[in-house]
Amino acid sequence: MTPLIKAATQNALRTGVILFAFAVVATALLVFTFNRTQPSIERSQQAAKLAQLNQVLPHSLYDNDLLSSQRSVPPDSQLGTRQPSAMWVARRGDTVTAVVLEAIAPEGYSGNINLLIGIDLNGGVTGVRVTSHRETPGLGDYIDRQKSPWIEQFVGKSMSLPASKLWGVAKDGGAFDARAGATITPRAVVKAVRSTLEYFARNRKAIIALPPTGRTTPAKEIPHDDSH
Repeated sequence: MTPLIKAATQNALRTGVILFAFAVVATALLVFTFNRTQPSIERSQQAAKLAQLNQVLPHSLYDNDLLSSQRSVPPDSQLGTRQPSAMWVARRGDTVTAVVLEAIAPEGYSGNINLLIGIDLNGGVTGVRVTSHRETPGLGDYIDRQKSPWIEQFVGKSMSLPASKLWGVAKDGGAFDARAGATITPRAVVKAVRSTLEYFARNRKAIIALPPTGRTTPAKEIPHDDSH
């Protein structure tokens, strides 16, 4: 090996070692930062999720750890879901008092409208929130509580209130208000809320019988009826 080649080889090895050392230090710093910040990030995410759940379910209805009550629900046409969704089971003591269900209104003007729907044990709506949508800003986005109080009109409604034929927007002869020129979006939400109430009614006995849990329950533990 000539002196020139030997020097070049040594220089390459030295550079490689330096780069490797930098990589090790950088990785260690990333791991350290992640381990230090991850718990606070998770706490913030949990607090945000609980705040969202409390928008559709009054805290007075439960005394359990609502976040830990989450269960997986199989895809169901009445919920508008094609993938497993979530359900949170509210309890006072050992008694189920309400649930919060994820649902999808698939017939929005611009696609799916994702919803959180709270339902008490008597089948009454405790609250509805849109969690994501792609509706036209300034036209169909009034379903978002941050844009308008429109979504609040579902509170207190049930399968019998209003009557079945009135579960629609006013333009269709229903009981729910909608802005002129933007009825496709609210029509989809009204239909999805009604369908979710039907899902709850169909599964009410099984939901009431669910044992308390502090863990996420596999989808197979939530009854699924394909008869509809």
